[in-house]
Amino acid sequence: MARPQTPLWLTAPSRFAALKRPTAQIMLALLAILLVASMAALVSPGPPPVSHDPAQRADDEADVILYETIVAGVRGGGDYYAVTAQALRTGNYPLRPFVTFRLPTLATLQAAMPPIGTVILLYVLAAAVMLAWFIRLRPAFARAPPLAIAMVLLGGGMMAFVQPELASFHEIWAGLLIALSLALRRSDRWVEAVAFGLIAMLIRETAALYVGIMLVLAFAEGRRREAIGWGIALLALAVVVGVHAHAVSLVVRPIDPASPGWAGMLGFGFFVKTMSLSTALNLAPTWLAALLVALTLFGWAGWNDELALRAVAVFAAYAVLLSLFGRTDTFYWGLMIAPTILVGLAFVPDALRDLIAAARDKRRIIVTRMVR
Repeated sequence: MARPQTPLWLTAPSRFAALKRPTAQIMLALLAILLVASMAALVSPGPPPVSHDPAQRADDEADVILYETIVAGVRGGGDYYAVTAQALRTGNYPLRPFVTFRLPTLATLQAAMPPIGTVILLYVLAAAVMLAWFIRLRPAFARAPPLAIAMVLLGGGMMAFVQPELASFHEIWAGLLIALSLALRRSDRWVEAVAFGLIAMLIRETAALYVGIMLVLAFAEGRRREAIGWGIALLALAVVVGVHAHAVSLVVRPIDPASPGWAGMLGFGFFVKTMSLSTALNLAPTWLAALLVALTLFGWAGWNDELALRAVAVFAAYAVLLSLFGRTDTFYWGLMIAPTILVGLAFVPDALRDLIAAARDKRRIIVTRMVR
């Protein structure tokens, strides 16, 4: 077994520091496979390019305009479900099944506030995420420069989340709430994490995947009270979704169009491309962005902390969701995990150095028998 070396950036050796040589070599091979697999993003389909022409906003931001229209209708005194049904019909969107209707939480909240209030609330939430992750990451890094790099990477994952024109987009809020919940969760303090996870689900029900992962891990670690907390949150969502489904059934007509389904089966490359488009990696060439997405997953896997285990599990779950069920027009599902994913690059130097050292370790224990 390799002897852990002095960490480069971290305060403690990475998860790979004490691996046995055969295991480390297997991990290196898996890393190589992950890097090669990420290149599938080069041939994966993506959303239509954005023209950036203000005259083409109706085409470039059709979903955003839809949600803005719904908020305006509710603010004007309309019933949420009637307003949403009309907006979906006008935009030629499907109205069946009921999940094509977003939960009314965000639209109702925004309709009760002036537009500037929504933007301020969004900025406050983004600032809270930055502060929570700064507090959570500070003990992990030995010096200020690596911590600063980690925070810059966090900001790179949040570029889309501080754009006022996207304030009516449900994934923007849910993604920030998931990031805040992850940062706040500790083994001895999890109530706040459950609360923010529940709010995320009430805004975008696909956040239930995150809450489900947290429940499973809490149960696997023998944390029964925490597992019950996550379970109660999921139960609350189930009740809300049941009421929501009934309300939708009252405004949908038999002739309304149905969704084509979500079995996109676009593969891992689509997940990689989605994460590139959802973060600052959108500014890099596709091949470089794809490799960095793979490395950030590797970096998270290398950080020897229970938060990293939860982050990797959540990223993997949404990777499967996007790979199997995502469509080119639902690439924004990646926003659910975008805020924090790039932070993993800050763990790569220690993780890669430790893994290579463990794979190359050739020391052997020689037992000498002395006869007197």
